[in-house]
Amino acid sequence: MDLSEKFGPIRKGLLEFAVLRVIAAEKLYVAEMLQRLAGTEFATQEGTLYPLLSRLRREELVDYEWQESDAGPPRKYYKLTDPGRRALDELAGYWNHLHDTLTRLGN
Repeated sequence: MDLSEKFGPIRKGLLEFAVLRVIAAEKLYVAEMLQRLAGTEFATQEGTLYPLLSRLRREELVDYEWQESDAGPPRKYYKLTDPGRRALDELAGYWNHLHDTLTRLGN
């Protein structure tokens, strides 16, 4: 059984949660986010991450600021907004609820 195929839609649905968690720790630019996600079940590409970040910004869950870079042009550093922190807390609570439910079902 190919679990990555079976759980692919779940992973895709959890990518927003993973990205919000990554950004919650500190302001990051896209290459840093991709690096943090690499090697995990949430590894992704710029072509997936940029549209997600645009949607999160439209929903006012993240914002960005430009910062000068020693290695080239200025970079967009993304950070959570207050509504983004609340949304992350809600997602974490729901994730814990799902985990508890699955644990209870197995007993």
